[in-house]
Amino acid sequence: MLFSVKEYKIVVVGLDNAGKTKSLYKLYLGDVITTHPPIGSNVEGLVYKNIRFEFIPGFSSVETSSMVASTRGSTTFVILVFANKQDIKDAKTLAEITDALSLRCIKTHDWHIQACCALTGYTLYYGLWWKAQHVTGKATS
Repeated sequence: MLFSVKEYKIVVVGLDNAGKTKSLYKLYLGDVITTHPPIGSNVEGLVYKNIRFEFIPGFSSVETSSMVASTRGSTTFVILVFANKQDIKDAKTLAEITDALSLRCIKTHDWHIQACCALTGYTLYYGLWWKAQHVTGKATS
């Protein structure tokens, strides 16, 4: 094998009915499928730019600050927030979500908030591109 595939784990957290599973399968299968709230956990892997991302479902109640605090010292922990359902008229803005999650308070890790729509796949891959750049140390900004 000419290029080895590096593996990173991604913990997927979010509110109930936020589109976590739909987003995952849109990336994994390239298609929207009808989903039901998962029972147990649905761990999936996806290779993107020679990086294997293993998506692990998390819990809706995890607070951003406690999640960041538990990763102190990790150089590959970066936060990517998918602001899903941006196709809905009354969706919260990126600024509102940033404030609600206190993202601006995070100084120890890189973070990015990405508007997206799981139904169409709008910018889901851009979010993965950002994540890939930051976990591999190839980020330019």
